[in-house]
Amino acid sequence: MKKKMLKFLAGVLISCTLAGSAVSVQAEDNLEMQVTSYLTGEDVPESVGRRRPIAVMLGNDTNGAPQSGTGNAGVIYEAPVEGGITRLMAVIEDYDNLQRIGSVRSCRDYYIFYANEFDAIYAHYGQAVYALQYLDQHVIDNLNGLTLGNAYYRTTDRVAPHNAYTDAAHLQAGIQSLGYSQQYPEGYTGHYQFAPEGTEITLDEGAPATLVKLDNFWDNHPWFEYNAETKEYSRFQFNAPHVDQLTGQQLTCDNIILQYSGYQAYDANGYLNIDTQSGGSGKYITRGKAIDITWSKDSQWGTTHYYDSNGQEIQLNRGKTWVEIVLNDSVGSVTLQ
Repeated sequence: MKKKMLKFLAGVLISCTLAGSAVSVQAEDNLEMQVTSYLTGEDVPESVGRRRPIAVMLGNDTNGAPQSGTGNAGVIYEAPVEGGITRLMAVIEDYDNLQRIGSVRSCRDYYIFYANEFDAIYAHYGQAVYALQYLDQHVIDNLNGLTLGNAYYRTTDRVAPHNAYTDAAHLQAGIQSLGYSQQYPEGYTGHYQFAPEGTEITLDEGAPATLVKLDNFWDNHPWFEYNAETKEYSRFQFNAPHVDQLTGQQLTCDNIILQYSGYQAYDANGYLNIDTQSGGSGKYITRGKAIDITWSKDSQWGTTHYYDSNGQEIQLNRGKTWVEIVLNDSVGSVTLQ
């Protein structure tokens, strides 16, 4: 992995005597290696980019939005859950300075598979019964608020269960109490392929996609609008800009992946068994254009790969990515203009 040296110059005071005048100088150099982020392809400090990220389950109904800490996520997944609402999973590597992250909600089994694709430590507060078989087998490092009180805290500005939050100190307390490694395994190369440095993916032969409307999610009706000046997509939901509550800034991204997925209902309560393994079709959207893609996995716990019409694995533009899990029978409610 290509590394760059970033030099921070602090506390400069020069000591010398020249023509009867004395000037004091003292210099101190702070050096930290820069590495390429596995989440965004951007240069980040090694202490951030070589630490396993957290993948946090977030509420996304009117009680749970806006969320805190989402502006720092390198990747965000959105998928439907029971009751017609969606939940988000924010994959965050740079969380040390976040005052709070959340609100943290309960696990669904398919999100376990998505989190594992990034070798992330999965943060959730409880779970649907169908996820217990994976959590009980300890197949993924996870911080469960029902059994691990030191990883989360409650706030008073929202009512339960929408007021469970975490931050760097609480995350570290939980991770250390369970003895999880925060280092990527040897040989880890990341999830995505990114455009080479100094280049960009423009999808010149793609269809127009300056507006991406996801009316398949009928509760929050999210959409993305492309800004040609910033080359980013701005996110909206509930008829308003979707913001990070901590900063008030609207969420943006450089890449959108629509992953069309099959599913079955687990029970009459609406719990979904979303197929994360069998593969399917979708769209890759960036720089105001969209192309058809297919996706596949080589195993249940493997990584999802996305391919263009020529069978080549796609490259993403460096920056943030939203992955939208669209159920196969609702693809017709997605609009690209």
